[in-house]
Amino acid sequence: MSSTTGTPPPSTHPHSQEGPTHWVLSLSCPDQPGIVAAVAGLLATHGGNITESQQFGDPLTGLFFMRVQVEAATSRDELQTALTTLAHEFDMTWRLDVAGRRVRTVAMVSTAAHCLHDLLFRQRSEGLPVDIVAVVSNHTALADVAAFYGIPFHHVPVTRDTKPQAEARLLELVQELDVELVVLARYMQILSDDLCRTLAGQVINIHHSFLPSFKGARPYAQAHDRGVKLIGATAHYVTGDLDEGPIIEQDVERVDHTRSVEDLVALGQDVERRALARAVRWHAEHRVLLDGHRTIVFR
Repeated sequence: MSSTTGTPPPSTHPHSQEGPTHWVLSLSCPDQPGIVAAVAGLLATHGGNITESQQFGDPLTGLFFMRVQVEAATSRDELQTALTTLAHEFDMTWRLDVAGRRVRTVAMVSTAAHCLHDLLFRQRSEGLPVDIVAVVSNHTALADVAAFYGIPFHHVPVTRDTKPQAEARLLELVQELDVELVVLARYMQILSDDLCRTLAGQVINIHHSFLPSFKGARPYAQAHDRGVKLIGATAHYVTGDLDEGPIIEQDVERVDHTRSVEDLVALGQDVERRALARAVRWHAEHRVLLDGHRTIVFR
């Protein structure tokens, strides 16, 4: 995700200058000659050794996107000052962070446990670079899952009448806990337009890829009735347009007539877990940059 500022996230602490820091720089700007040379030259001037670099120029939007990992002993302030000057020259949107820093995250759930279990397990055992600081739910069904992993659980009921208060409570938690990412891990509530705008580019959702074909209740049963041959899932950023935000990742599983509704549900949940985990990882590693209604993902 690109940012309109180079200000470090609130949870970042000053890094010791005993050795080089591994930084990650992501940026976008109007495409023109000399951008790569300018960025590489700036980093070299400040003693940086580039360890990974990816770039893409979009001929449709005329925008250039770049992600660089670099080892440098220079301070964050020094790099930010230099990048601010460069950004002004190229009309650049950019973000600088410490590579591998765990992004402070809230997971929102309702009653389905598969995505929450998976994220918490991957955080603990597979190096998913997030720090899930709270689980928020409109039900209490998954409180025991949060407790098992030692994560604070917040029950925030939602009704038509209390939705504004519930979203206000969520924003309070985001601010109190210095949250940088909200993951809707099968949270079965629609966020308001105001909340989507407030948290633009900071909320990731997962849903089955049947949409818009099988809306409403029991989508897997509807899909089974129609004899689908593929099931899948889509992870995307949340916008005010329901389930139409920029897509980060999709995954599918082939099925046939022998599969029961229960089989489709189980396979679908597995696909949802995989797609969501990849989307969260790529976001946390600053590999996802917004390009209008779509994303550029540097894998």
